[in-house]
Amino acid sequence: MTQRMTLITSACYVPESKLEKIDDLQELFTGPQPLNLEIGCGIGDFIVQLAEKNPEQNFIAIDIFNRGCDQTSRRIDLAGLTNVRVLRTEARSLLLQHVKPQSLRAIYINCPDPWPKKRHRKRRLVNSDFLKIALHCLEEGGDFNFSTDFVDYGIEVGELLMAEPGFDNCHHTAYVHDLGDYPISKYMRRFLDLGQPIYYSHYQRQPGYVAAPPPAPVKGFRLRWAKESG
Repeated sequence: MTQRMTLITSACYVPESKLEKIDDLQELFTGPQPLNLEIGCGIGDFIVQLAEKNPEQNFIAIDIFNRGCDQTSRRIDLAGLTNVRVLRTEARSLLLQHVKPQSLRAIYINCPDPWPKKRHRKRRLVNSDFLKIALHCLEEGGDFNFSTDFVDYGIEVGELLMAEPGFDNCHHTAYVHDLGDYPISKYMRRFLDLGQPIYYSHYQRQPGYVAAPPPAPVKGFRLRWAKESG
C-alpha cells in the first residue's frame, strides 16, 4: 500500500534536491553554530524542547516518514524556532554522504523501531558498525544519546557502547533509568506514566581518539526503503 505524500512547505524543511547541492550542513542555517542531529524525530516533540533550551546551537532533525517530517516542521514553525532544519532521509545515508568528520556536537536517538521479532533484529539501526559511523562524525567530547522503552534493545545498546573503543561512559553503567534534565517526548512520557522505565545511555567521544574510516552500511531494510522511495 503506497503512503500518500504530504507536500511540506515549511521553511525549516529541506527537500532532498536542496540537500544534494550543499557541501556542508551548516549552509542550511543563517550562521555557524555547534551542530546536532536527532535521528527519528517522530512528531517533533523532543527536538522542539531541545532547540528551545539551546538557541545557541543548530539542530538537524531527520525521519524516514513524510508525515513525521510534516508534523515536526509544523511544531517548529509554531514554536518560532530558526535553529532547526528537518530532512526526510535515512540516518546512515546522511551520516556517510553529507556529514563531515568530527562535525557533530551530539547525536540523539529516541525510541527507534526495536524490530522486536528475533528474525528482524538485524534491522535495528544501532549496532557496532553504526557506532563506528557515529564516532567518525562526532567531534571530540561529542555526545551520543540513546533511549528506548524496549528492554532488550536498551540492554543491547548499552553493552555495545561500553565495549566500543572511543566512547567514554557518562553514567558509569551501561544504561540508566533516571533521565535527569533530558527532554522527555510525549511518547516517552506515555511509558513513564505507566511505570515502565526508559533505558537511557549517554556516552561521549573520547578526546584524542582517532576514529577509523567508517564502515559502509550493510544494505538493510531501512536503507533500501529510503533509496527506493526517494
